[in-house]
Amino acid sequence: MKRIRNIFSKSKEDKGEFFTTISEIIGYKPKTIKHFKTAFTHRSMNIKNNKGNIVNYERLEFLGDAMLSAVIAHHLYIEVPSGDEGYLTKMRSKIVSREHLNELGRNLKLINLVESKIPKGQFGDNIHGNLFESLVGAIYLDDGYKACEKFIYKRVITPFVDIEQLEGKVISYKSLLIEWCQKEKKTFDYHVYEDTGNDNMRHFSVKLSIDNKIVAKGRATSKKKAEEKASKRAFFVFQNQISKVFS
Repeated sequence: MKRIRNIFSKSKEDKGEFFTTISEIIGYKPKTIKHFKTAFTHRSMNIKNNKGNIVNYERLEFLGDAMLSAVIAHHLYIEVPSGDEGYLTKMRSKIVSREHLNELGRNLKLINLVESKIPKGQFGDNIHGNLFESLVGAIYLDDGYKACEKFIYKRVITPFVDIEQLEGKVISYKSLLIEWCQKEKKTFDYHVYEDTGNDNMRHFSVKLSIDNKIVAKGRATSKKKAEEKASKRAFFVFQNQISKVFS
């Protein structure tokens, strides 16, 4: 009798809103829904399994990151037979950049599925990319490599991977700007300071100076993001000069 009850309970769960939403996102009906429940469980829930291990999406995020890298590396290896190791590594980095993963997770509205004790408005931008990676990890556990590969092609490679466009994409404006300054023997300085203002979340501002002149400013929820934002603005100020050096 107990076994029959469990079967009916499982069937009821499978027809729930979470199951339906996940099915639509991944393109098939999950075999083991608990993998996907874990993929959207935030560490703030403080859940442990019967072995005392913490249950949240972070381990699946690690697994998903590896699967994304493997599938995309294989795709690039096939598509660009002339590319050496350095080229292939750089191209893969552009595809799985934090910015792009955040965009993918945001487009799928994955944050709406998160179970957390922290208000969703307090999460940083990276939550979107983290959830996308954990979802990929859950697919791999649930249905293996082929299902994982199919999902990555559908959501990442087919709609977004254009080799020619990627070759011209900048991964880090800060790195590019610093390299340009060093080649041109220009001095540069990133002056970072806390600038919370009226925001509830902590913010930082940056003043970027080149040859002792402020050329751009940036403001974001982390020092790194603020520096990158200022660097991007500076890049467009000096785009013509930079293009001549790196053309």
